[in-house]
Amino acid sequence: MAKNLKNGKSIGSMLIGLFRQQIFIPIAALMILVIFNLIADPSFFKITMGQNNAGDPILSGYLVTILNNASELAILAIGMTLVTAASGGQDISVGATIAIAGSVILRILCGAAGPRPETMQAPIFVAFLVACVVTMLFGAFNGALVAYFKIQPMVATLIMFTAGRSIAAWINNNQLPVIKDVSFGYFGNYIPGIPVPTPVFIAILCMIIIALVLKFTNLGLYVQAVGINSHSSRLNGLNPELIKFVTYVIMGLCVAVAGLIKVSRISTINYSVIAKDIEMDAILAVALGGNALGGGKFSMTASILGAYVIQFLTTTLYKFEVPSDALPAYKAIVVIILVVMSAPIVREKMGKLWKKIAPKKAVKEA
Repeated sequence: MAKNLKNGKSIGSMLIGLFRQQIFIPIAALMILVIFNLIADPSFFKITMGQNNAGDPILSGYLVTILNNASELAILAIGMTLVTAASGGQDISVGATIAIAGSVILRILCGAAGPRPETMQAPIFVAFLVACVVTMLFGAFNGALVAYFKIQPMVATLIMFTAGRSIAAWINNNQLPVIKDVSFGYFGNYIPGIPVPTPVFIAILCMIIIALVLKFTNLGLYVQAVGINSHSSRLNGLNPELIKFVTYVIMGLCVAVAGLIKVSRISTINYSVIAKDIEMDAILAVALGGNALGGGKFSMTASILGAYVIQFLTTTLYKFEVPSDALPAYKAIVVIILVVMSAPIVREKMGKLWKKIAPKKAVKEA
């Protein structure tokens, strides 16, 4: 009996510790989605080797679709996590700024040859670098409003949220440029001979870079210190305004990468539709990762995993033919439940409840 009681306490302690882990909720949500799909339709996890229109081998299946389509969201979750942790607010302009990034890339590639050139008028790398500079400048604009003018982040970024798509259309004179060179499509689709979508590799590269930055620099520590208490961080020699400003510039860089992928997928752009509402999913990814939306301590791993969970949910809903106009409502219900469960107070109460139940179970079994 004593042994069973001891085992019950140890299991209870282990589960309590698990509940308190920040990454528990996104992992639990992912497992629930996996189990649901296994029961409803095991073919959901089937991956096959097929061919695209060019005859190149490609992997296909719902899991590949999830990894592919979540790439932009995972990249944006990196920037959104830093912005949220440092400033205690969110950047709602990322969708509109992606439109600007995509428009700049297409403008550079088209050059003076018109909106439908036979060949690209500049290297893709140059177009991407220009887009990076432009979106980082817009990120700097948002960061300056938040850090130096003390404007609430959602209000500050509302400016670009409202004007961004109009700016994107103005850059290309309201025309819809089309890049005919197939090599431009490699960044958003497949490289010939490689069956895995290119955006998956781009997302992994971004994750590796941010992991190295957080490991070998003090950026993560400084961001958390400023987010927890801006005044105390200043007393400890930090510059809260500069750190907040830098996170918005990094957000701009993430937007440029996502913009390249978006326009490369279709080799053109639709200013009003591209990356529509993606900022909401990026914010949800941060929240689903258990990060406090008021700033402070963060987990980059949990945020990125949250991005893939959201795409997993979206793909699951599409798989079961949920009407597109009803999709946001279904996502909202599920995400609200998950976000509430991820709240520290809820996890703490769940831990206390299990602490009471576990010993009783052990006694009964004895």
